[in-house]
Amino acid sequence: MTEEKLNQILQTGETINVEFKRCGNGIEKDTYETVCSFLNRFGGEIFLGVNDDGTVTGIAQKAIPDLIKNFIKIVTDPNQFNPIVCINPEVIVYKKKSIIYIRVQSSSEVHRLKNIVYDRVGDADIRISSTNEIAQMYIRKQNIFTEQKIYKYIKLQDLRLDLLPVCRQRAVNKRSDHPWRNMSDEELLRSAKLYGEDFATGDKGFNLAAVMLLGKDEVIGSISPAYKTDALLRVKNIDRYDDREIINTNLIESFDRLMDFAQKHLWDKFYLDENQHNVSIRDKIARELLANTLIHREYSSSYIAKFIIEKNRMFTENACRASRHGEITPQNLDPVPKNPIIASFFNQIGNADELGSGTRNLFKYTKIYSGTTPEIIEDDIFRTFVPLEILTETVSPADTHQDTHQDTHQDTHQDTHQDTHQDKEMIILNFCTTPKSRVEIMNELGLKDRVSFFRLYLSPLLNKGLLAYTEPNKPNSKNQKYVTVENPNVTQH
Repeated sequence: MTEEKLNQILQTGETINVEFKRCGNGIEKDTYETVCSFLNRFGGEIFLGVNDDGTVTGIAQKAIPDLIKNFIKIVTDPNQFNPIVCINPEVIVYKKKSIIYIRVQSSSEVHRLKNIVYDRVGDADIRISSTNEIAQMYIRKQNIFTEQKIYKYIKLQDLRLDLLPVCRQRAVNKRSDHPWRNMSDEELLRSAKLYGEDFATGDKGFNLAAVMLLGKDEVIGSISPAYKTDALLRVKNIDRYDDREIINTNLIESFDRLMDFAQKHLWDKFYLDENQHNVSIRDKIARELLANTLIHREYSSSYIAKFIIEKNRMFTENACRASRHGEITPQNLDPVPKNPIIASFFNQIGNADELGSGTRNLFKYTKIYSGTTPEIIEDDIFRTFVPLEILTETVSPADTHQDTHQDTHQDTHQDTHQDTHQDKEMIILNFCTTPKSRVEIMNELGLKDRVSFFRLYLSPLLNKGLLAYTEPNKPNSKNQKYVTVENPNVTQH
């Protein structure tokens, strides 16, 4: 590792894949918890001889051989680690101080330290005991796509063959010489890879992708009983909902019904593309948002997917077999297919674009629709947020009435929504008159979603100068706390 790279890591601080350990009199036991969590997540780097704030204290040269020997002994001891791992620490000299550098690769197995499973969440190592969370970890580590699982007892009569003419026509509409045009139903299903063979077991039959795309409702319910998409409108009644539709049918009709829900509750705007063709920006955004939540969902998970429309945003949530952690942007986009068979089928019938281009379109059209960009976060739960602060632009005459109705309908809720938000901001500011940690603030508000909490409350208050870091030079420090700026100019609400 170069000194330049190490400098950058020390300045950035601890992250989901970087951990600093002081290592005073020896390797502390929480170092092994970090090793376990890195193995179970995306891997990472551990630096022994570095304080939490990134200050290099170093390790006595004469102590290093025994420390490395003891470390290797523990990670290869089946009574400590199960399964055991092979990790070889290195010694780095930084400004005449010695650091032990431990590179942990992500493992294909779920590891336990003294029979406890650890996972990496943000910059913390978390004990995992929930059966669902451990199951999600196994899903993430599978070396096959769950959509390929064969169900050898599924027959043609278990599928909605009446949907195939619709799918065939949509494919032809997209491409006039599409090969599905002249295929029989069975040929089409095989061509779409919905019928396959498991060469490990020899089983042949329809796979999970076929069931989710075309299965009858009772068949889908039997194979994936937790599967559904909860579509909610929360504009007036933000504690419950103004409108709701629970969708648990095949993916073809699910997509259509979700699009109908979006069109019912989102206004459109007049827009001409580069060819001077009228384009529905609303439909463009909804198509990408909804196709993504259906295509990239992990269907073996019991997590209920959501599509929620609020006053100032809409968002989706779905279980995901994450390949990384963090925000996705057009600059760092590295598309990894979660369900390539389902994705290909949606692409063939025009419900989705090629992998990666849909994300770029979402950024492009959201900028036109609301003047800003969406937020896409990949983790075990995949979340996409699209802001709905609409800019004033020319709209078509047909939209005039809808515009007026939408404004009246949404503005009625604006005061209530802002009051609730401001109430929470005031609670935070009053609570943080003495320094408080992120966890303490979230517990005070009764919030659980760390990402939403930071984006909706913590970040705006920091940006307004109403709240401050206790360690401003190290925002990622695990000891970071937040304190109200003295005498903030805030109206008590």
